Amino acid sequence: MSTAYVVVTALTIAANAGIAAADLARVRFVYANAAEVGVPPSWMPPLAALKLAGAAGLLLGLLGFDLIGVAAATGLVLFYVGALASHVRARVFHNIAFPGGYFALAAGSLALALV
Repeated sequence: MSTAYVVVTALTIAANAGIAAADLARVRFVYANAAEVGVPPSWMPPLAALKLAGAAGLLLGLLGFDLIGVAAATGLVLFYVGALASHVRARVFHNIAFPGGYFALAAGSLALALV
């Protein structure tokens, strides 16, 4: 297990746990961003659960359950591809860096897990 994998994956876990907590706490800017791209408020708790599941799976990957870590990273990559697609579909580009950053972290975790 490389240092880069541990660092990038730990950052990905923290980022996803943090944004999931913001989703569940109904932080205003998170809900405003979601509304801009057409995500209804009722979807936020299930989306937060997916982010938390991804973070938990990445943690299990760090603890030696490699296949679970790869599956979690893959799931988060796909999740954020959907988020980016939602931004493009809605033509909301001023805040696309947020899902782009989460996507980059998840992709980095996946790539490093596969090396």
